[in-house]
Amino acid sequence: MYLEYFGLNEAPFSITPDPAFVYLTDRHRDALAHLLYGVGQGGSGGFVQLTGEVGTGKTTLCRCLLEQVPEDTRIALVLNPLLTDRELLAAICTELGVDVTGRDHSSQLLVDALNRYLLSMHEAGQRVVVVVDEAQNLSPEALEQIRLLTNLETSKEKLLQIVLLGQPELRELLQRRNLRQLAQRITARYHLMPLGPKDTAEYVRHRLRVAGARRNLFSKPALRALYQRSQGIPRLINIIADRALAGAYVNEKPLVDARLVNAAANEIQLGEPGVRQARWSWAVAVVVAVLLIWGSWRVFKPPENVGPEPTAVAQQLPEKQITSTGDGSNSPASVATPDIVVPPPQPVVLDHNWLKVQSKLAWRGLAEAWGDPADAPLIEAACSGQAGLGFACLRDSGNWSRVLQLGLPVVLELQDDGVRYLLLRGIDRQQLLLGTENDQRILTRAAVEPLWLGGFLVAWPQAANWPRQVGRGATGPAVETILKLARNTDNPYQGGQSFDADFETWLEQFQTRNGLEADGIVGPKTLLWLMRPSLAQPQLQTQISGNH
Repeated sequence: MYLEYFGLNEAPFSITPDPAFVYLTDRHRDALAHLLYGVGQGGSGGFVQLTGEVGTGKTTLCRCLLEQVPEDTRIALVLNPLLTDRELLAAICTELGVDVTGRDHSSQLLVDALNRYLLSMHEAGQRVVVVVDEAQNLSPEALEQIRLLTNLETSKEKLLQIVLLGQPELRELLQRRNLRQLAQRITARYHLMPLGPKDTAEYVRHRLRVAGARRNLFSKPALRALYQRSQGIPRLINIIADRALAGAYVNEKPLVDARLVNAAANEIQLGEPGVRQARWSWAVAVVVAVLLIWGSWRVFKPPENVGPEPTAVAQQLPEKQITSTGDGSNSPASVATPDIVVPPPQPVVLDHNWLKVQSKLAWRGLAEAWGDPADAPLIEAACSGQAGLGFACLRDSGNWSRVLQLGLPVVLELQDDGVRYLLLRGIDRQQLLLGTENDQRILTRAAVEPLWLGGFLVAWPQAANWPRQVGRGATGPAVETILKLARNTDNPYQGGQSFDADFETWLEQFQTRNGLEADGIVGPKTLLWLMRPSLAQPQLQTQISGNH
């Protein structure tokens, strides 16, 4: 309805893929290069994996791939992976034109028919590639069947190349132990990230130019707001930009401003300004195995009269960090904590010089919250990806409500002339308590939201030998700790003492209730949320006032 008003030839922000509107950033070109490498000789018959958040352009890249594959390449495109292993075989054969009449009742007959086809294509100098979209939905059985297909080979080379496109869950799926053989055959990996602020602005301008616009229809503040609310996800950019243009038309405005962008984002229920719809996590190699209780630090440890086991969950920490009842078991102990003196409310404007100083002190402030500022280098190193230093760190994203639900002090990632870090120690309906204990300020949410894109880091003490993931069938001290934590949640687990099917079911329900991926596996994020009910200190303050 706004095309004539803005002088456009066609809608610039349709969510339907259109080759004319394709805009490839450097990241997208790199991803496309990985795909082309995979279907070419470089793939060597293994797997090529491309992952990315919903709406980041995986399907668009797939279309680009299909347009650029060499003429001697046959492609089987599987768009619906919710199939059994036999149905998947039949779908691949059908895509390649292999006759499956009378064979679709037997996996072996289908494999034999496919093998004959591949041999004939090889003799004709043709390469065969199977592309599976939404591959995170493949069952383990279907993935194993695909892996077995890569065993079809001549004496010198593989006959089939597999390309897996999927959401980030695909990476986690392939990390499972029962799929390690498949993971070892991945010859090229690429994770497609959302657009950055500059690419978002250029993406908008590109689509407007293609649609016939003779001028930029979005102000600079509007483009910044568009990036902030969409988090650089092309699909969300299109939806919000389209609604914002409609709003400008209705209000007879010649230009889209930031207010219209935020109104459009609110209309499609993207939440508060600054919410990050894309979910990425920085997987940390080790995870805490300690139950933190009253006091600065509290951890589990073996009874005093028992020597430490090689697989002990918790590592030995300084005595001041350990509380024991004396009978060999750990129990809560109270430690008096002084009232925190909160300064009077500050102006709504964020002091950028203060932010620069606080960015360097954020890790020290987080270490103070856990009891010892000297641990700041360990926390910073853990948040840089180093493991086994006495702390675990997880990068997450969300909105203020998600941070409040977590209930722990976190380090916000802000965009202000580069990435800045700012310790968040408290939050209420309108205000934030920010900064280190010796230099803290109260600011309104509105002062921080323009710089906050939803990312934050949370760290906690950890045991160096805690497994990366714990799933059904696992045994040992890690399972004992997990079950102990599960019995202390708001909906306590009432089952047995093993990680069996009953506990897996309970865990999936717990994950669903807390907005986690319901995979029945205890990874870093799930373990952190299991720990939450047992954490007495530190806590995120939920009442902020100048006289607190």
